Amino acid sequence: MTQRVAIFVSGGGSNMRALVEDMTGDHAARPVVIVSNNENSGGIAWAKGQGIATEVVDHRPYGEDRAAFEHALDAALAKHAPDIICLAGFMRVLTAGFVSPWQGRMLNIHPSLLPKYRGLHTHRRAIEAGDTSHGCTVHLVTPELDDGPVLGQATVPILPDDTPDALAARVLEQEHRLYPAVLRRFASGNTNRLDL
Repeated sequence: MTQRVAIFVSGGGSNMRALVEDMTGDHAARPVVIVSNNENSGGIAWAKGQGIATEVVDHRPYGEDRAAFEHALDAALAKHAPDIICLAGFMRVLTAGFVSPWQGRMLNIHPSLLPKYRGLHTHRRAIEAGDTSHGCTVHLVTPELDDGPVLGQATVPILPDDTPDALAARVLEQEHRLYPAVLRRFASGNTNRLDL
């Protein structure tokens, strides 16, 4: 049975595009909806151009009421009956109330070698710490931020003259390899860790 995938984005959606472009042929999953909190997201525009259903749930009208925002997200998702959610640059922290029902079926990509550098500014933090390597992680989402079982990691070296932007660009290239490879395995029932 084909797995139905919802992908959450906030910005340009380059990881979302990498996932969608891989979900062809013998892949066990297909994208059924792209969800964003930003109507101006480049990812939403791209998905519409591909004929993929989209849903926009702007978080701003809900202010600090995360539960109400997440209720609206749930309602938007329910129309498409996804089996798996992939967070791909979705810049909202989801609460346990949203995450818990999806636990074991929600994936995220994070730009560090977790458990190092949860949260933001991971590339600058890795350089400032004097690390010699950095990378990205795909993990199952749990209520704890950037936590949960690791499904895959890709590593890049940190070069002597690296800037956060230069390092981010090299990590992003690996994200576009790692996330589709992990989703392909996950959708077919393989949860063994993948290291690139």
